[in-house]
Amino acid sequence: MRIRATVAAVTGALALSAFAVPVAQADDPSYRETAAAAFEGAHSGASKAQRSAAAAVVDGDLDASFSNFKIASVHKVGTTNQVSTKVTYKLTHGADVDLASADFATGPYIYKGSFATPDNVIFGFDAAICTEVSATVANCTGYVDILPGEGELLNSDAGSWKGGALLLNYVTGSYADQGDLATTKVQRNSRLTVNASPEPVKKGKTITVTGALTRANWETNKYAGYTQQSVKLQFKKKGTSTYANVKTVTSGTGSSAGKLKTTVTASVDGTYRYAFAGTSTTPAVNSTGDAIDVN
Repeated sequence: MRIRATVAAVTGALALSAFAVPVAQADDPSYRETAAAAFEGAHSGASKAQRSAAAAVVDGDLDASFSNFKIASVHKVGTTNQVSTKVTYKLTHGADVDLASADFATGPYIYKGSFATPDNVIFGFDAAICTEVSATVANCTGYVDILPGEGELLNSDAGSWKGGALLLNYVTGSYADQGDLATTKVQRNSRLTVNASPEPVKKGKTITVTGALTRANWETNKYAGYTQQSVKLQFKKKGTSTYANVKTVTSGTGSSAGKLKTTVTASVDGTYRYAFAGTSTTPAVNSTGDAIDVN
């Protein structure tokens, strides 16, 4: 499995049997690394087959389970900016768990691939904040923090991920780990431009509409052309509020990767834009409009 590079550097020093010294549950700068070490240790043992066969079953030796896991359905991730997503869930635990104690911490995570042997796992920086609603039930709120600028994602990571949650005892090394709690998408953010010319233009003359469809490349931390994609050219007549499809344009390849170009005949004043419907790995996006004055 792949876990953030700075996490990998400390996993060797953090044994599953003793994650770290006791610390405050929230605002703990080592929580992310501690949780990653616990997850990697738990998923590198002999019980992978059992986890794979029953991904939603709680693993570990703490008496706890997780439910009602809520996370945004889509995360649009660019090339450098951190994306933090709020997660809420219910934690049901036994008498051996004291969430008021600094010995315990819980938090959400997302993973790509199977629960037993995920391709990638991302945690939050801080432990979740939990409010006890009974002696054995707590409502928790935490965050998953995605950092594309630090080598946390490969382009192949775009698409469907799942949610999971951990409960850790820092002192004893015991834990509860549950996956398959929700489904979400982590997508390579998209951009779309348009330019219609000449401006102004005489009625009956040709208008050339160019543009470019690009998306985040997580491995170069730059935006690059998204090739061979169907993009709609749309037009909105002056004085109206609704765009109508004019034609479909396919984004270019090679040296023209992502570029768009087509022609239309000038008829009335209005605004052109390009519209991309999106894919499983890349979100939908509309360009801003470019107005044309026809005389």
